[in-house]
Amino acid sequence: MPGIRLYNPLMATTHLALYAGSFDPMTLGHLDVIRRARRLFDEIVVGVGQNPDKSWLFTTEDRTHMANELVSEIVRAEPELARVRVESYEGLTVDFARQIGATALLRGLRNATDTATECQLAMANRHVADIETVFVLPSQEYGFTSSSLIRQIVALGGDLEGLQGVVPKMVIERLQVVQKDESHSLRDRTMEGTWGVD
Repeated sequence: MPGIRLYNPLMATTHLALYAGSFDPMTLGHLDVIRRARRLFDEIVVGVGQNPDKSWLFTTEDRTHMANELVSEIVRAEPELARVRVESYEGLTVDFARQIGATALLRGLRNATDTATECQLAMANRHVADIETVFVLPSQEYGFTSSSLIRQIVALGGDLEGLQGVVPKMVIERLQVVQKDESHSLRDRTMEGTWGVD
């Protein structure tokens, strides 16, 4: 499609992946995908999406800060692997991918439902923006984890200590603060159709 091609042959010398999402909140499954993808790419940009028309569990600034802290721990543990940086962005993911010179979009696949949805999105992104999508499967123990489910647990007053195997400790501590805040916007949300993408 003339005029909108994203791919540039010069990009091939540095393989940069964009891992985009709301990360509201970031889970151990997200971090597992990043950890595995560091062996596949030269650099990964974790893109924290923002949409002014949606209300979030955490602000863009909070989500970006937490992602930075958690990603830094991963990089310190294996400094010889790919570089990772965190950036927030607005608008279409493919536009942000073009802006940073990404050679691929990185996505995690948890189950068959994810596969159907993600494959459809990947084909659309390839058709519209000429960018490929690389799928990484997280460890089996994270196959049922989703940010949407965690948000529901918080909103319904569930026991957050039970999330220790799927959510970083730092995030659980922040979720506990939100859960106790009677003035937080999550009190006004319905449980279905309002959360956005993970």
